[in-house]
Amino acid sequence: MLSIFRLAAIIFSFFVTEFAMASSTLNLTPAVYDYYRAHAGREPAILAELRDATAKLGGDAVMQIAPEQGAFMALMVKLTGAQRVVEFGCFTGYSSLAMALAGAREITTLDVSEKFTAIARTFWAKAGVADRVTLRLDGGENGIAELLKAGKAGTFDLAFIDADKENYDRYYEGALKLLRAGGLVMIDNVLWGGDVADPAKNDADTAALKALNKKVLADSRVEIAMLPLGDGLTLARKL
Repeated sequence: MLSIFRLAAIIFSFFVTEFAMASSTLNLTPAVYDYYRAHAGREPAILAELRDATAKLGGDAVMQIAPEQGAFMALMVKLTGAQRVVEFGCFTGYSSLAMALAGAREITTLDVSEKFTAIARTFWAKAGVADRVTLRLDGGENGIAELLKAGKAGTFDLAFIDADKENYDRYYEGALKLLRAGGLVMIDNVLWGGDVADPAKNDADTAALKALNKKVLADSRVEIAMLPLGDGLTLARKL
C-alpha cells in the first residue's frame, strides 16, 4: 500500500508550479482554470450527464463536486485499491458514481435527502452500479452508530466527508473508527472559499472547518496532505 505522501507526490504535478527560487501553488486565473478544467481528467459520459442533470437544480447544484475532483477521487480509488467506501453526504451521487466506476465494490453513502438522492439512484442504475451502492437516509451520526453496531469498525478502505460542516468533526471521528489501518479519509471543502483564512469569518460552518483543519494537522493518528483542489481537499491516512 502506498503511503499518503507517495500518493501526494504522484499527483503533485496537478497542483504545483516550481519557480527559480521557490515553489508555490499555481495561481489559477480564469484562463488557466479553463485550460486546467479541459485537461485535468477524462469525465465519463454518464458523469457529465449527471452533472448536467444536477445543474437543473439551480442554486443547490453548487453542492456537487467539480469534475476534476471526481477524476482525482477515481484515481485515488485505483491507486489505493479501495474496495469498501463510506461516504458522508451523497447529494446527487457524483462522487459515489465516480468511485464505483473506478472499481470500488461496496459503497455505503449516508444522507438525509430523498429528493437529491433520488437523482443519484437513477444514475447508479443507469451506469449499472446500483448493486454496489447502499444508501442510508438516517444521517451521518445515526449511520456511524449503526455501522459500528453491525461490526463494521475497521473494515472500510476509504471515507469521503462532504456533508453538513458543523458535524464534520463527528464524521471525521466516525470515519477513523470505520477505517482499517492504512485507510484514507478525504475531507472536502477544507478551504471553504477562502473563509477559513479570514479571522473575521466565524459563522458556525467556517468555525467548524477551522477547528477541524487545526485538529487534523496535529492528529498523531493520521498522516495528512491538504490539496488546493476544488474547494480544498484534505487526505488523511489512518496510521
